[in-house]
Amino acid sequence: MPLTPNLTLFEQFRYESTTAPRRGGARRREHIMTNGLTRRQMLVGTACTVAFAVTMRPGDAAWGQLDTGLGPGEVRIRDLGPGVVQFPLMSSLVVGNTLYIGSRNLQPARVIGFDLTTRRVTSRTDLSSGYAVQAMAVSPDGAALYIGTLRKDDDTGASVHRWDLTTLSAPATPLASTGDRDVRALAVAPDGRIYVAGGGEPPKPPSLWEVDPVTGAVANWGTPDAGATISQAVAATASTVYFGTGSTLAGGAGSTGKLFAFDRGTRAFESILPSEVAAAVSVTSLSVLDDLLGVGLKGPGKSLLMALAAPSTYEVIPQTGVQLRRRGDDIYYVKAPSVMAYSRVTKKITNLQTRDLAMLWGLDIAGDRLVGASEYGFVAEIDPATRTSTVTELLDVGAPADPQAVMGIAAGAGSVYVGGTGAISRLDLATGTVTRIRMGGEAKDGVIVDGVLYTGQYNSQGIWRYDPGSGLPPAQVVAPAAGQNRPLDVCWDPVNGLVLLGAQNDTGGGGSFTTYNPANGAHTTAVNPIDARQMVRAVATARGIAFLGGDSLYADGPRSTVVAWDPVAGTELWRVDPGLPTGIAALATDGRHLFALGRRASGLVVIDLESRSVVRVVDVSGVATDFGALNCFQGTVYGVSDSTLFRVDATSHRLSTVVADIDGGWYSGPHLDIDENGVVYTMRGLNLVAVEDGARRGRRSPR
Repeated sequence: MPLTPNLTLFEQFRYESTTAPRRGGARRREHIMTNGLTRRQMLVGTACTVAFAVTMRPGDAAWGQLDTGLGPGEVRIRDLGPGVVQFPLMSSLVVGNTLYIGSRNLQPARVIGFDLTTRRVTSRTDLSSGYAVQAMAVSPDGAALYIGTLRKDDDTGASVHRWDLTTLSAPATPLASTGDRDVRALAVAPDGRIYVAGGGEPPKPPSLWEVDPVTGAVANWGTPDAGATISQAVAATASTVYFGTGSTLAGGAGSTGKLFAFDRGTRAFESILPSEVAAAVSVTSLSVLDDLLGVGLKGPGKSLLMALAAPSTYEVIPQTGVQLRRRGDDIYYVKAPSVMAYSRVTKKITNLQTRDLAMLWGLDIAGDRLVGASEYGFVAEIDPATRTSTVTELLDVGAPADPQAVMGIAAGAGSVYVGGTGAISRLDLATGTVTRIRMGGEAKDGVIVDGVLYTGQYNSQGIWRYDPGSGLPPAQVVAPAAGQNRPLDVCWDPVNGLVLLGAQNDTGGGGSFTTYNPANGAHTTAVNPIDARQMVRAVATARGIAFLGGDSLYADGPRSTVVAWDPVAGTELWRVDPGLPTGIAALATDGRHLFALGRRASGLVVIDLESRSVVRVVDVSGVATDFGALNCFQGTVYGVSDSTLFRVDATSHRLSTVVADIDGGWYSGPHLDIDENGVVYTMRGLNLVAVEDGARRGRRSPR
């Protein structure tokens, strides 16, 4: 289905590149055109894909090849349109006959209302702040929806909004801002008081916050767990607030999950998590279930049903679950990619679905159905009696699709993949067709080998494989080692024929290095190959040796160690500390030198691989302020930061700007990739761009 005639897929402009390492120094000749997609221009395909059909201009089918007509010092940028277009979501809640669904990684953040009778999206409100909605709660009378957001560090807007459900045409209004950056759970007591859990600014522990629903006044009731880095769960009764803490996003260094009962009268906290599950990493979910408290836990492989009247009396569900709900003696809960039922009478657990529902953000009982919104972008309605389900694609029924902040990029073999939330987007460079492919979680990074995509999938999903020619959906090929939940960097070792993956342990600190052999399926994982605190932030490879770059979230200890690793023997060869005080953001190598980009503008270190010593530190403060990515192609190291696409000559170490003010719309740090023709792919804003660089004119041999 083509775009409307007045729109074009590509935006082009040329400008002379600047050799000065500063932003905004290039002379530009720009012709800017608008590119958009309406809902009618989306084609819904199989259960595994949603395709966006787009058109290319005549003569552009082979444009991915390096243009020999490009002059020295000239740069061509081609705008390929939005990286990932969808309605990504992060929460849902049933109020009356409507399922309210909160967005994720969209600007502005928004909530839509899905009518459970008509199965149509019938309402929407946009929020004045935040990039994602993870928490919602309703007032006791059902007249107001409270919406909690995740915010960026520089977002000073409200973290809690109020939407009047009696006047849906009026937008939600800011209600309050707690002292924690993020809101991850909301609860409303019977008297209407709102309780807020979140955090997001380690090492500062999260507090329990109370919000007056009328005035928006905020009270801080304290931080009962000084070692916690996050709170994901809160529940409230007339007398007590239950507050769950733990460590999931910043390396807990031994922090464990805790559960507190906060007495609303005395304002005192009491720790009530049973010793049987004391080793839990985090309390991930709390639900008041009549006379019980449903407790979801990360780590021990158990969930709890605690008696509200006597929390020391509890029942164990021998399975990890979140969003616990109750009907009589049956307890329902989410265990991705399904929904489970636990009978308190028979003590049996039943899987209610064979269909892949991915992660359901929210689970509620509506009549005889269980209802939740899937990260795949559909509403799932499950009949527990028949174990059947009805799925409604949100994009089909009025959900607003927009470009989202993206994850990783992988380019090669005529395709470019862009990672989103619950999906990846594939651009076929020969036809211009864009296809959205469902994948649970988030593709943080990827590499293309012989036309097959390999990704590092967050959360705790290891390495996945997708072959577009097979007709099969993506599938996991390597499960992660315990705790190694956050993939960070993926690359290909052509000497040994291995996919290499560096990862982070969010909860316990440290990280891992994984190898995967596509030829025979063999794989290995080394946990903490650098040390117990440093994650493997970056991976590069040359001559069959893998180079691992460290980073750490802790205030003290090493944080920029480089380890040379034999990926076949699984042993360390040597290590060096390049002296980057804030950690390594990215690595690249030309086989002679290793280039390590330091975080927080600390420099680009050049390490001679023969002498294993630092031979140069390049000042990159004008083009890279913190996180970034590097890739080497034919004697040029390309880097991208939040603001700038830049290059460093691998021989002279001369820094120059390729594209100033590229300002990519990234969710988890900038990325770039280079295809076999030397075309650089990255993001400008929320659009994917291809960059041809005349500074390499004439150098066309493959990597």
